[in-house]
Amino acid sequence: MAQSHSKPSIVVAPIQQRCLPDQTHNLQASEHWLEQAAKAGADLAMLQELHSTPYFCQTESLDHFALAERLDGPTCKRLSACAKKFKLVVVGSIFEERAVGIYHNTAVVFDKDGSMAGYYRKMHIPDDPGFYEKFYFTPGDSDGFRPIETSIGRLGVLVCWDQWYPEAARLMALAGAEMLLYPAAIGWDERDDNDEQNRQLTAWQTIQRSHAVANHLPVVVANRVGHETDPSGSSSGIHFWGNSFICGPQGNLLASTPNPPASTTISAQQPHYEGIITAEIRRADKQKLRQIWPYFRDRRIDAYQELTQRYRDQ
Repeated sequence: MAQSHSKPSIVVAPIQQRCLPDQTHNLQASEHWLEQAAKAGADLAMLQELHSTPYFCQTESLDHFALAERLDGPTCKRLSACAKKFKLVVVGSIFEERAVGIYHNTAVVFDKDGSMAGYYRKMHIPDDPGFYEKFYFTPGDSDGFRPIETSIGRLGVLVCWDQWYPEAARLMALAGAEMLLYPAAIGWDERDDNDEQNRQLTAWQTIQRSHAVANHLPVVVANRVGHETDPSGSSSGIHFWGNSFICGPQGNLLASTPNPPASTTISAQQPHYEGIITAEIRRADKQKLRQIWPYFRDRRIDAYQELTQRYRDQ
């Protein structure tokens, strides 16, 4: 449904929700919040990473591959119907089965008429205690870092671990992205003390706001929230810290969710925020800032060749 982007501004709405083991419940919750985003006047609503399932990557289990589905599977069909019903551009997330033995962590984008505008397969795949994603996901290899064209603009969609890499954000910007979007699933190890938990949260917010500054693009982040147990029982699980936010092209915070407390005693029963936040994104801001602060003009592309090396050996 790509067309001319005539509106001088758009309203974006990241959605933050808690996920349960019941996939039907999770999708119903997602649909509810998509409807609320539409009622709030949003043009675009973005769900968090893997919003239809619990975060199954806490453990390595062949059983979890049963959660994978195709791009034309039930989750995408439901998101497509929601986009059309609520007249929203919808950014969702699936555990994609591309072929037997090849699976991806995939963001999917549907335009306001329900058509699939495109998809992005997560490029950077973590492998850390509690986040064993390399066991499940193959890195994306289709179009690399390419924006997705929609009726409201070109969306630079990335996923979670991608958020730590300035190269990904810059390549999206160089390809004409009009905003950067990060569906995420990140949280605290409850064995860390409060100071360490807060350092991690601050670093996560700072790196993404810095992508806005470096590229003069608004950034939209949707993170999951709430405690999810470790099915293996080998750890205390993950407390996903929420803190979804929207910032403008100077890193200026436009909206954020209420912050759950950093604590080593978080439990599934403690309150947490589920819902939407909204902010207006003005198209003219990017043009004005890039004229005043011409970072792209002054890039020394003749001197960056070694960025393609793994490491500069001394």
